[in-house]
Amino acid sequence: MEGEVPLSGTGGVVRVADTVRRPVGAHSAAVRGLLRHLEGVGFEAPRVLGTDESGREVLSWVPGEVPGRPLPRYAGTDDALRGVAGLLRRYHEAVRSFGVPDGPWDQGSYLDGEPEIVGHCDVTPENVVFRGEVPVALIDFELARPTRRLYDVVTALRHWGPIADPADRDAVWYGVDVGRRLRVFCDAYGLSRGERNEVLPAARVRFERSYEAMRGRARGGGSWARVWQGGAGLRIRRAQDWLERHWDELDACLR
Repeated sequence: MEGEVPLSGTGGVVRVADTVRRPVGAHSAAVRGLLRHLEGVGFEAPRVLGTDESGREVLSWVPGEVPGRPLPRYAGTDDALRGVAGLLRRYHEAVRSFGVPDGPWDQGSYLDGEPEIVGHCDVTPENVVFRGEVPVALIDFELARPTRRLYDVVTALRHWGPIADPADRDAVWYGVDVGRRLRVFCDAYGLSRGERNEVLPAARVRFERSYEAMRGRARGGGSWARVWQGGAGLRIRRAQDWLERHWDELDACLR
């Protein structure tokens, strides 16, 4: 289609004017139900507009700025961190009334325990829309699935803390006090003391299961294979090692 603009790293997803077109996949029907619910309760996310002549999903384009790489200065601030935490909490409140419906959801990594909500499961800088340097919306719900709220929290902390080896951090986070940032996020989200005690153990479990899930996806080829070949597995292993080395100081910050 004339006027299509490929969106980087998204496997056939393109922008056309004020819409996003993406191939229909195994989880598309379930995600459409989630997006319609979010529209109904007033949470800002892409809206379902139908399909185009090529059979692709048509979603609304969410206006604003998605931080690119290298991340801009504003994305690394405490204000942005608090904003992402608040946005994630608002999403969890919005999706609570959706329940945990059956469906062909993504089968990625998980935490033990009964699912509480359908989580976004991929709250990375690339999936948060900012306006005026304030995070206002989530996009790209393709990895959404039934999970615990804590899974979304530790996934966000993985990318926004960031819980990562310094060699793999974006420049805006060189030399940051990660433990302090974890506390700032948890305060802004409103985690209870008991929930904070679960953060690091949940991050440990998520790392291991995400590694296995991503390795399994990579065997199927396509964009996941390219991500894996680009060193995703090695970055997870380095982050795991960093977490274990700094466990005590991070834990102290969360108390």
